[in-house]
Order: sequence, then structure tokens, then C-alpha cells
Amino acid sequence: MKYVILIHSNPQPWGHPTDRFTEEGRAQSEEFHAASAQQFDALMEEINASGEFVTAMALADPASSTLYGWSPANGGEHLRTDGPYAETKEQLAGFFMIDCATRERAEEIAEHFAQPGGTVELRPAMWGDGDDQ
Repeated sequence: MKYVILIHSNPQPWGHPTDRFTEEGRAQSEEFHAASAQQFDALMEEINASGEFVTAMALADPASSTLYGWSPANGGEHLRTDGPYAETKEQLAGFFMIDCATRERAEEIAEHFAQPGGTVELRPAMWGDGDDQ
């Protein structure tokens, strides 16, 4: 079953890894960041070797986004607005897609993505027929 790990953060300035650019992350020691990076590398090796890693992508600053909408009031005209979209400090910073045998295994992996100044969301992926897979 495929799951998406969504990483929400508010780095200032925008940058990756986001935990180095959040207020909470900057408060951590260099030793903390080095140990976190080492643990992350080990996790990536593990899920690559097991075949659970599918893909991942870091996202650019939400201020660089363009939003598109549709309005029946304007005759179905497409509306274009500069980002960011969310009226919140935390924005989607990136995602990982994993393929795990059980939800419990996906949760075990997702908890490793929690970081200072960020929130991680685990969500099942849906495919063509609309059923959670």
C-alpha cells in the first residue's frame, strides 16, 4: 500500500533541509543536526534496500507558486493568483512516497521525518478507482 509523507514547515528563509531554517531548528546544536542527518541517511538506505522508497521531492518557496482556480461567476473563467495559497505559516515543504505492507510500517517510517519546527502528515495514496490502496 502506498503512503505519502507530507512535510509541512515554515523555514525562514526557505531552504532545505527545513529544520536548519526554522526557529526551533536553529536552536539545536550542530551535533544534533549531524546526528539527525546520519539517522536520516540510514533510514533512506534502509527503505531503499527494502523497496519501500518510491519517490521524494523537496518543494521551492511557496511565494514562488502560482494558483489556478475556476469560477462559475466569471463564466467558467480560470483564475490565476500568485502564491502562497495557505493562510498559515506552515507550508508544504516536500513529500516522500513509500510503499509498505502495513499502515503500522508506514507509521514507523513517517515518525522519523518529524523535525524541529515542522509537522509530518502520513496519508494513504488513492488510485484511479478512488479507493484507498
